[in-house]
Amino acid sequence: MRWKSGFAFALLLTGALPAAAQEPAEKTLDQLTPEIDALFAKYQADQHIPGIVYGVVKDGRLAYVKGVGVQNIFDKRVVTADSLFRIASMTKAFTTLSILKLRDDGKLRLDDLAEQYVPEMRGWAYPTKDSPRIRVRDLLHHVAGFVTDDPWGDRQQVLPQAEFTKMIAAGVPFSRVPQSRHEYSNFGYALLGRIVANASGMAYTDYVRHTILTPLGMTASGFDAPNAPRAHYALGYRWENERWAPEPEMADGAFNAMGGLQVSANDYAKWVVFLLSAWPARDDADTGPVRRSTVREIAQGLNFVAVTNRIGASGATACKQAAAYGMGWRVAQDCDLGLTLAHGGGYPGYGSHVMLMPEHGVGVFAFANRTYAGPSAPAWDTAVLMDQAGLLEPRAVPVSPAVAEAYAAAKAAYAAGDLGPLGGRLAMNFLMDRSAANWKAELARLRAEVGACPSDEPLAPTGAMSATFRLNCDKGRLDGVILLAPTMPATVQALRFRVVPPEK
Repeated sequence: MRWKSGFAFALLLTGALPAAAQEPAEKTLDQLTPEIDALFAKYQADQHIPGIVYGVVKDGRLAYVKGVGVQNIFDKRVVTADSLFRIASMTKAFTTLSILKLRDDGKLRLDDLAEQYVPEMRGWAYPTKDSPRIRVRDLLHHVAGFVTDDPWGDRQQVLPQAEFTKMIAAGVPFSRVPQSRHEYSNFGYALLGRIVANASGMAYTDYVRHTILTPLGMTASGFDAPNAPRAHYALGYRWENERWAPEPEMADGAFNAMGGLQVSANDYAKWVVFLLSAWPARDDADTGPVRRSTVREIAQGLNFVAVTNRIGASGATACKQAAAYGMGWRVAQDCDLGLTLAHGGGYPGYGSHVMLMPEHGVGVFAFANRTYAGPSAPAWDTAVLMDQAGLLEPRAVPVSPAVAEAYAAAKAAYAAGDLGPLGGRLAMNFLMDRSAANWKAELARLRAEVGACPSDEPLAPTGAMSATFRLNCDKGRLDGVILLAPTMPATVQALRFRVVPPEK
């Protein structure tokens, strides 16, 4: 039995869980790569992309990577895993982790006013007298009240720092009151870059390099794109008048924190491996450049939740996602893929996308050298292919002793036909919610329908205080859930059984 994230637990607790679907026929990643290649080949052709590279990270390594097409249309040097692409707004994740690292080091607080680190903001006129002043946190989550500034923000990459200082001091027209709604802002992330610099005492690019790139071994990555090695440089193009036209090569400037990073697939995979390594929480030594608990923090949305379709071909028929913007990531719960973190990058000459499935330790990313040709659809379609092939194995959650002991008592209660084996283990609400006599009648009804249950499947814990289970019975199967109460010692607050309908 393979439960999908926490949705199954919630549905089973309310008695609404549908019959378990038949498990897909499993494949290896090697067997799946022709289908993955076909997805990206079609996207490259349809979107008129000179070159594209894509990779799958699984089990702590770059498990598959492939370059297709050319780095430039002049010498037609082929794209490889070492080709350098600008990743545009996927840079925001590096900015976010830089801010969180500074927070960890006591250099700032997320609830500090941004103007504490960017004094030019202090004279701003806010849209209403009751407007809250912008916090560092608001910039991270795009709730500072700024207007969506694609594509204007993309062209500010080259803005000198001194000119940016003047821009900040001049103030900004607000789109809405801060903290009232999510609205994506490149300008806001440029301000975060200034905060990184002022709080750390070093240039934003130096801080990212010192704190993240170098410790992770991302030696080919950086912000000075025009001076990168030409042998690996994927030049950016736009498709115009039925042909490719080169985009201007933009030097590093004041908006680098929102989109200036250039990486190779081999380098970027190290970043993805590092992020995924933060899950699950554990007692191992914490040796990364940023704490695992801090990395996991990026998955927290800011409660402006939207109901959206999944990206890609399955989006129209897949169940809806609950999505919000976390910290530098779009965070969504997907009933097939579980927790997902994703972000695109659109930039003059480039398009990129990354999506992570932390509960499975899998990430998919892709870079392209055509303006705004972010390959999000084939990235998500690759994830769906992997799920259908049985390649998204949930990371094991250990069964806690408290759950194991309570489950053993629950099985014994079913076998006995009454709650006797659970004596001393029931929370105060348990017999208030259903009397012992009614429980005895319910257990008798279940035994009459499915009989004794001599075996079971491995417990599927949903935390240290809850688990779903399946009992294999003489005349069918029972699915169930056990939920403990926050008492010392832990006691059972809820127990549910449900007869599994026979497969058709």
